[in-house]
Amino acid sequence: MGRCRRVSAPTLYTTNAIWSAEEPGGMGMERSVKRLMEDREKRREENIKKYIEQLEHESTPYRLRAAEALGGCADPRAVEPLIAALHDPENEVRWVAAQALGKLHDARAVDPLLPLLTDPDRWARRGAAWALGEIGDPRAVEPLLPLLEDRKKDVRVAAADALGKLHDARSAGALSGALESEEEPEVRTVIRRALREITGEIGF
Repeated sequence: MGRCRRVSAPTLYTTNAIWSAEEPGGMGMERSVKRLMEDREKRREENIKKYIEQLEHESTPYRLRAAEALGGCADPRAVEPLIAALHDPENEVRWVAAQALGKLHDARAVDPLLPLLTDPDRWARRGAAWALGEIGDPRAVEPLLPLLEDRKKDVRVAAADALGKLHDARSAGALSGALESEEEPEVRTVIRRALREITGEIGF
C-alpha cells in the first residue's frame, strides 16, 4: 500500500541529469520536472482520499493502516476523519488514530482527545496523552494530571512525558507529588525530566 512520501533529492538529481542530456538548453528537463511534480501531487491527493475512505473500511487492518498513513501525510484534511476514528469500535484503531493526530500537531484534535484520557482502555489513554503532549496545547494540562496516578505504568510515563512537553508551571506541584509516591524507576526518570523541563532546575 502506498504512503505519502516525498521524492528524494538523489532521485530528482538523477532524473534531471537524464532529461538534461535529452534536450539542449534544459527545456526538456524543465517540462519533465514539472510533469513529475504534477504526477506526484496527483498521487498524493489520490492517496489521501483513499486513506480517508479506508478509515471506514469494514476490515480493521485497513483502518489501522489508513490511520497510520494519514498521520504521516501532514495534511490538515486528515484531522477531522481521524477525530471521527477516535470512536472506532476497535481499541487499536483508536490508539493509532490518536497517535496520528499527535503527529499532525493540529489544535482541533485537543477537545476530542481529552475524553480518551479517562477511557477504560490503557492504549487509548496512553495514545491520547502522547498526542496531547505533541500538540502542545495548554488545555491538556489539567486533564493530564490524574494520569500521573494511573494504574498502568506506561500511561503514567506518557502523562509525565506529555506534561514535560507542555512546559506549564501548573503541573509542577502534581509532578513533584507523583515523584515522591512513584515506585517505578522508569516513571520516576520521566517525571524528573518533566520537572527539569518545566522548572529549569537540574536538581531533579
